Order: sequence, then C-alpha cells, then structure tokens
Amino acid sequence: MRLLHTTKLRLQEFPGGDVPRYAILSHMWGEGEITYQDIKEHTFAQMNAFPKLQGCCKRAAEDGYEWVWIDTCCIDKTSSAELSEAINSMYQWYRDSDVCYAYLEDIASISKLSASRWFTRGWTLQEFIAPRRLLVFDFQWRELGSKNTLVDQIFHATGIPKEIISGMSPLQCNVAQRMSWASSRQTTREEDMAYCLMGLFDVHMPPIYGEGAEKAFIRLEEEILKRSSDQTLFLWTSAHDPYNQGLLATSPRAFCTHYNCFHWMVDAMRIPHSAMKKLIWSMAGDTFQIDLEPCGGDYGQNHNLDLCCFLR
Repeated sequence: MRLLHTTKLRLQEFPGGDVPRYAILSHMWGEGEITYQDIKEHTFAQMNAFPKLQGCCKRAAEDGYEWVWIDTCCIDKTSSAELSEAINSMYQWYRDSDVCYAYLEDIASISKLSASRWFTRGWTLQEFIAPRRLLVFDFQWRELGSKNTLVDQIFHATGIPKEIISGMSPLQCNVAQRMSWASSRQTTREEDMAYCLMGLFDVHMPPIYGEGAEKAFIRLEEEILKRSSDQTLFLWTSAHDPYNQGLLATSPRAFCTHYNCFHWMVDAMRIPHSAMKKLIWSMAGDTFQIDLEPCGGDYGQNHNLDLCCFLR
C-alpha cells in the first residue's frame, strides 16, 4: 500500500502488514486532479485540486495522522497491474482506515447535504459504507458531522438502511438490496459501475476496461453466484431493459430502489439447495443449468423458475 505523508507530501510504500495508522479521503473527482506522477515530480502546487489535497492533509495532521491515502495520487494508474490490485483492495483499505474524510466540495451547509453529487457516484457507495468512522466536510473543510450523527440525513439521501450506515456489515443484507443501493448511481467509466460494487459483495475479479458495462456487470453477478446461493440476485425488473431475456440483469438499475426483498421461510423454498448448487457449479462452464417447471402460455409453452423470495 502506498501512502502520502501529511506534512512532507511525499509518497511511501508500506508492504504487507507494516501499514501504519492512516486517514483516507472520499471525494468526487474533478478537473486537475493530482496524480502519482505529479507528486513524484513535485508539480502539483498550482493545480486545481491542490487545495483539496492540502485540506485533507492538514486535517489528518491535526488529528494526529502522519499518513493519508488519496486515490488520485496514491495509485500509479499507468500500471494496469497496480490499478487492478487497488480496485480489488479498495474496500478493505477503506475498512482498515482509522478515519475517512468525506469531502463534499459542492455544498456549503448541512442543510444542503442530500443535494451533494457525492450521493450519486458509484465509487462513493463503498467509500462511506466500508469505514468504521467517517467524518463529513463541506467545501471549506468545515466538519458537518459523522455518519453516525448524520444517519437520518444519509438515510433520506440514499435509502440505505440506518443499521448499515451505522456500521453493520452489508453482507447481512441480501444481494438485491445491496444492488438497489447502486441503482441510481453513476460512474465516469462505464465498467466501473460493476467494479465499484465488488467490495459490497466480497468478490474479486480483474478489471477489463473496454469490455463494456453489461459484460462487466454480468461478470460481477457470475462471481456472486460462485460464492452465494442468494436467489435475490434473480429478483430484478426489466423496465430499464425490456429486451433483456437473460437470467441475469445487465445493470444495477434493474434492481429497483422502491422495494425491499425478503426470503420466504426455508420450508417454502421452491428451488432446493441441490438445484442451487447445480446452478452455481455450472458457472464454471459459463452456462446455467437448472430444471424448470413447464406451464401454459398465450404464445406456446412457458417455463417458470419459482424463487424463494418476493418483492414488496
């Protein structure tokens, strides 16, 4: 892991388990962000993002931290291997931080909190869920509160359960619920809409920029299937993509934000565990294989797949 010194503004590598206590930044990218190369070449003092970096380091130093992690400059994005490792490690890095500073540069008071674009970006979803301690700041680096003291405002802005905001593991929620948290969010690079969700589902996969949003998201769902028998993964709606006839959704937008998903009782499950295991096992061959119940239909023979979950 590479960290930035809060007063000397130099980068240092920390291998393995030798990582010191550190603060971490959550923010929205803009023009003139300071990169790894800018820090190494000391060419950042006049850049647009320098006040943001300076404010983060100043607050971290005041809080007693020598080191801070900032995604724009602590990752060498010219290295595809390093970028892949960072994307797969990011949730854990936010989780392991002592404190996360959420810098909302587009608001000037707490009354405007829910209007911030920070609540609409894909990457900031895991950045506020993962940290155990998160402080929120306005554009002048004035502290507005913590995610615990602002839990009601954050809930109204995101719809994410207050228990999750307060620190409960997202793995306690079913797959469809977690997907719904991202259904109205956006990322600059289309594939990132899948990659930014890996930590929420505790899965890992290599990013392949250029594969497109749909392929990236389906790969994410396949990785989830390999690790979980949670059938709510199939509990999506096709309103955003009426031509999708597949078993898997092609975007988190298919997981509506206006419902909650619940499991039926175990004895009412329609798909036996053996069938789900067969389904998951068959993913190794990139195919789905499961028995369906035939039923009549207006346009010929249809088949039903009865899940052990429902929409409310």
